Amino acid sequence: MIDKRIAATDGAVADIFDGAVVMVGGFGAAGQPAELLDALIRRRPRDLTLISNNAGNGDYGLAALLKAGCVKKVICSFPRQTDSWVFDDLYRRGEVELELVPQGNLAARIQAGGSGLGAIFTPTGFGTELAAGKETRHIDGKDYVLEYPLKADFALIKALKADRWGNLVYDKTGRNFGPIMAAAARCTIAQVSEIVALGELDPEAVVTPGIFVQRLVTIAPQCLRQSA
Repeated sequence: MIDKRIAATDGAVADIFDGAVVMVGGFGAAGQPAELLDALIRRRPRDLTLISNNAGNGDYGLAALLKAGCVKKVICSFPRQTDSWVFDDLYRRGEVELELVPQGNLAARIQAGGSGLGAIFTPTGFGTELAAGKETRHIDGKDYVLEYPLKADFALIKALKADRWGNLVYDKTGRNFGPIMAAAARCTIAQVSEIVALGELDPEAVVTPGIFVQRLVTIAPQCLRQSA
């Protein structure tokens, strides 16, 4: 019987090892798996490579993971905002590396990783410092930069509902990077508000098929962070 439910967040992240590449879904607080990140902080792995849209807000979630000293490198498109003081401080002190990726390229590279592509050519970044040292080509009258796929050992994502097979339905914009990260990781761990019976999810509403999800943990709505 296929049943991907895990009883607690700590158990869901228990094998995330030092040096792992971890994708984390979310656009700011929207869709961020805050409770899984809290569990990961309790585990305290070291030298993680973090792939996410941004580098954390305030002192919670991604920022708390950085503050705990778990992250060696951040690959993201939006590292700085008014409340990114944790990342700013660590970066200025040379305690965390940054690979800056334009947001469209970030999504395309993650999609390439999940699709099994060897590389992609994108026009975004051509002629800028972001293209320094990278192969370029002139294709059909336009200049492109070669970019390589992004893949991960683990993806931590958040969805609204699931069944025990791991089929996921998202809550509006909370969907953001979740589906493509699930496809690009060896092990996808999803926190959801509710797990329903098989057959209850409308197949037309399922965005991430269960084949891309390895573990599920339920976070009751009343337990979710107010900011999530």
